Amino acid sequence: MTSLSLPLVHPLIRGLCLLCLLLLAYPGHASTSVSLRAPSVDKVLVVKSERQLHLLSRGEVLKSYRVSLGKQPGPKRFEGDQRTPEGLYWINWRQSSEKYHLSMHISYPNARDSAYAARHGLSPGNMIMLHGTPLDEEYPEWFFHTLNWTEGCIALKNDDMRELWELVSDGTLIEIRP
Repeated sequence: MTSLSLPLVHPLIRGLCLLCLLLLAYPGHASTSVSLRAPSVDKVLVVKSERQLHLLSRGEVLKSYRVSLGKQPGPKRFEGDQRTPEGLYWINWRQSSEKYHLSMHISYPNARDSAYAARHGLSPGNMIMLHGTPLDEEYPEWFFHTLNWTEGCIALKNDDMRELWELVSDGTLIEIRP
């Protein structure tokens, strides 16, 4: 009887082993982790008229933040005009800032900005940043968040700036619209 049952059991064991190997090799569990990965930010969109900064991935808004802008309305034209630029730029480097918490540089001026300023014999300026708010005992953070107070930069609450710092990579496109 032992010799008769051995040939019957052997194919069953072989089949179970094959089934286990197929289940282990099945990539279904691996694709789940890919689909759960958070979408990456591929564009920052600032709409000045709304005082909003939107983080986008493939055209979809992932998150929005309220921002403060330059003290003067309109597009930046020249150094010292206290206006926030409008156009297409890049986030090209970042640094900690004693005055404004964290800051990310915007690649202003672009070729159009430089040409406009040159036609008028003036400097277009530079050092336009996304940055946090000052740590000031006299004026709390909420005070800065309620008005346009920068020299042309785009300012966020410090918690929001820390989040941007983590979500936005250097080399990300930033579009600033009126």
